[in-house]
Amino acid sequence: MNPHPNPAAPQRIAARVSIVGEDTPVARALPHRQRRMIGAWCFLDHAGPVQFRPGQGLHVGAHPHIGLQTFTWLIEGAVTHRDSLGHEQVIYPGQVNLMTAGRGIAHTEDSVQDGARLHAAQLWIALPDAERQREPAFQNYPELPVIDQGGWRVTVLAGGLLGRSSPATVYTPLVGLDLASRGAADVTLPLEPTFEYGAMVLRGSASVGGEAITTGELLYFAPGRAELRLQCDAEAQILLLGGEPFGQPVLLWWNFVGRTQDDMAGALADWQASPNQGGRFGTVRPGSAAGALTPPVLEKLKVPSAS
Repeated sequence: MNPHPNPAAPQRIAARVSIVGEDTPVARALPHRQRRMIGAWCFLDHAGPVQFRPGQGLHVGAHPHIGLQTFTWLIEGAVTHRDSLGHEQVIYPGQVNLMTAGRGIAHTEDSVQDGARLHAAQLWIALPDAERQREPAFQNYPELPVIDQGGWRVTVLAGGLLGRSSPATVYTPLVGLDLASRGAADVTLPLEPTFEYGAMVLRGSASVGGEAITTGELLYFAPGRAELRLQCDAEAQILLLGGEPFGQPVLLWWNFVGRTQDDMAGALADWQASPNQGGRFGTVRPGSAAGALTPPVLEKLKVPSAS
């Protein structure tokens, strides 16, 4: 039973689509001027699907992070992660890479083989104040809980559903689900009424909460719902994110999540002083085909209102 008989209508957000590199389409749904966060989820890029040309692939040079967790959900392809803690890990379809930046870490990402396909969701999770300065860490999760319901194959990426819990370590109440179907499917999933939720179609089209949605769109649902119906008539894939409202404004600039201008300026200065050469962010083990990234100019940032 829904605790709110007339829950607020969902908010429809059009992702900003751009081409990265030569031919990789990336749809950025978060942050957006209409909705900056969903729980602690503060960044959502839907990359691909793309078939790289011969000699082309994903190659992201060394770059730093603070105050967040990077959460990579791979659907197609194979990508090598290298970081300044010494990890070198290939992520394959159906797996999650979770890197906790804490006080500071650097990493690179490279296609294992050029000329292959790539399809992924790249997310960031803002760390709460008590965890923002924690030691950095990295974990690959090769096996995640899977639930078959109503024609959907539901992978529990983060948090829990129907008694199954993801092994991914997170620091605020949240959930992440991938729903994939090879044909018509229809399921009503239980929700945590105190959470806000967002649904984004990664392949095909679907109906979520009675609203038609296709690729390139995000539907936001405010707290107050106890269930959500997800339907499709043909092959489709949906990413469903949720979490307890973060309750505190955060700043996102370049690859940093912080609270103040000083957070960003300090991290920028530390990276510029020794880009991938030790210091606060360490040195990423060699192997990437790309050089260290150069940050943009840091201008005066406006602290957003909490959402």
